[in-house]
Amino acid sequence: MPGGDSAAAGGKTGVRIVVVGDRGTGKSSLIAAAATESFSENVSPVLPPTRLPADFFPDRVPITIIDTSANLESRGKLNEELKRADVIVLTYACDFPLTLTRLSSFWLQEFRRLELKVPVIVVGCKVDLRDDNQPISLEQIMGPIMQQYREIETCIECSAVTLMQVPDVFYYAQKAVLHPTAPLFDQDTQALQPRCIRALRRIFILFDSDMDGALNDAELNDFQVKCFDAPLQPAEIVGVRRVVQEKKKEGVNDLGLTLDGFLFLHSLFIDKGRLETTWAVLRKFGYGIDLKLRDDFLPAPLKHAPDQSIELTIEAVEFVRRVFRLYDTNNHGALRPAELDELFSTAPEK
Repeated sequence: MPGGDSAAAGGKTGVRIVVVGDRGTGKSSLIAAAATESFSENVSPVLPPTRLPADFFPDRVPITIIDTSANLESRGKLNEELKRADVIVLTYACDFPLTLTRLSSFWLQEFRRLELKVPVIVVGCKVDLRDDNQPISLEQIMGPIMQQYREIETCIECSAVTLMQVPDVFYYAQKAVLHPTAPLFDQDTQALQPRCIRALRRIFILFDSDMDGALNDAELNDFQVKCFDAPLQPAEIVGVRRVVQEKKKEGVNDLGLTLDGFLFLHSLFIDKGRLETTWAVLRKFGYGIDLKLRDDFLPAPLKHAPDQSIELTIEAVEFVRRVFRLYDTNNHGALRPAELDELFSTAPEK
């Protein structure tokens, strides 16, 4: 299943990235290198707001990068900028270990003191100057810090001099805003969030046209076309089933891809860093960043005055009867509370 496109931005018109860190960690050089795709020895201590055009990254959402000063006299302005940030890029210098220590001893604590609720991208600058006699991996360095500070979305090392991974820094920062992990996945339990499961379950049931609890080839293809405007080739459908069956046997049965398999696929996308795929699906069906349905996506009757009447067609009446019989599992001609909840599980929360 291919990932999303510019629609994955969910209507976001711009991303504001605030770059902070100790003095001398390379903040301004990093920003300048990203904007000019070159390195300059003569960079201002603090750059004016820098804008990257909408076509800089595939999501086609413009980026504004705010440089900051770590001087004490600039602390008030820094705090103001932090509170306006969509995402924070927090820098340390790979050739100056004290700046790495300061991430947890000062900066991340300061973000919590300010009650900031935005993702953080930790960036090791000047990787070209790091002492080769200290072969410590980024995972070893940042693993314990990320365990303590879940607001850290990702970590990356770069070099403004060689341009190594410079664009990636701001790509990951933008991605953390447009395709955040937290609403979808609980890092502590390593499982999909309950609201995410509810949303994906609703989408699954909407495409399970024959209501047999599995997506057959045609239904799976309908889902693909609806979400990504491209059909699945027969070999791709076989591949999807094989991947699921290898990892989660109950994810596939003789009828097709089960709900367990559908949820597993999205867990796999998230685990592989392809959050934009799951977000593309959710946003296609009107879910916002909080995984609640947007008002502008609700069916017209739910937005009109309550005194307006709606008459069902004969086909609609027959469909409702068929659904009723499906959920009336004991054939008593009435739905128990649990059956009623199950029936309306695909309805918008409002």
